[in-house]
Amino acid sequence: MNTPSVPSGRDPWRPLRYLWRVPWLIAHALLGVVLCATILTWNRDRVMQDGREPFVHRMIRWWSTVLLRIFGMRAVRFGQPLPDPVLFVANHTSWLDIELLHAQRAACFVAKAEIARWPLVGWLAANGGTIFHRRGSNHSLAAVMQIMVERLHAGRSVAVFPEGGTSHDGHLKVFHARIFQAAIDAGVPVQPVALRFSRGGRRVIDVGFREHESFMANFWRVLGEAPLDAEVHFLAPVPALAEGRRRMADLARERIAAALADPAEMPAA
Repeated sequence: MNTPSVPSGRDPWRPLRYLWRVPWLIAHALLGVVLCATILTWNRDRVMQDGREPFVHRMIRWWSTVLLRIFGMRAVRFGQPLPDPVLFVANHTSWLDIELLHAQRAACFVAKAEIARWPLVGWLAANGGTIFHRRGSNHSLAAVMQIMVERLHAGRSVAVFPEGGTSHDGHLKVFHARIFQAAIDAGVPVQPVALRFSRGGRRVIDVGFREHESFMANFWRVLGEAPLDAEVHFLAPVPALAEGRRRMADLARERIAAALADPAEMPAA
């Protein structure tokens, strides 16, 4: 059974965590502004060469890793990401999912258009190569798909959340299949990625949004939480299948669901 991260009763250490995490977060955000205005802006089109990451990608990974540490999270990798370009498809439970994957591999994310209007966060995301999509708009999705294929052809990896949004109960939603067409059109592999928060080896689902919880409420709550592990599981690639993109989406979802389960919940062999 999934274990929520909020313990019963009052957490006496929460005020002390805010005391040192808030100043560290402010300093790190200011550093992010400087990096985006200089190195990232001037080198945003750099791509991996012969499997070697460009400096700007390593900088993105470092900045994201430190941001997770500020929130009390230790990034842990399982498996290996494929070399660029690749379409990463991941489950989506928290706004921190983007930084969690970025801590392991710099990629262009597809994200909801509302993020572009968020103070500072939207500007940082845009400078990081985020592709913004207006949910419910077929015209927007067609434009996003075209940009995805262009980025993949240029040698950049793209990361998407095929569920289309976050959930507050830790359960995987149905994966939208159309987004897989970009990998087929660009001729690149699809690698499922399971993003999993855990403490003591047990999955924690409470990092994501609670029902009706706002972004700022979640931001402030998670900033004060006790330390936990932020796991990134790079799974076996999904081949282009004769059955089509629907089968590709289902197979990616199956592999991610298996990686998210706690060992005690796995069926006996």
